[in-house]
Amino acid sequence: MRDEQRGKRLIAIFLFGLVLLNFPLLVVVDALPRWLGLPPLVAYLFAAWALIILLLALVGGRRTPR
Repeated sequence: MRDEQRGKRLIAIFLFGLVLLNFPLLVVVDALPRWLGLPPLVAYLFAAWALIILLLALVGGRRTPR
């Protein structure tokens, strides 16, 4: 993957993370009932965090030497 394309994807992941962790969405998630005894906000934050890390790992990958 070219560096320019990788940079665009990293910016997209950053913006996606901002949307996932933005105030209005967090309020909606917090109003949901408990799931398996966990507060929904805690479960959502860990899931969103894990998704962002997974996407960064997929896009980042290993750089091949030139």
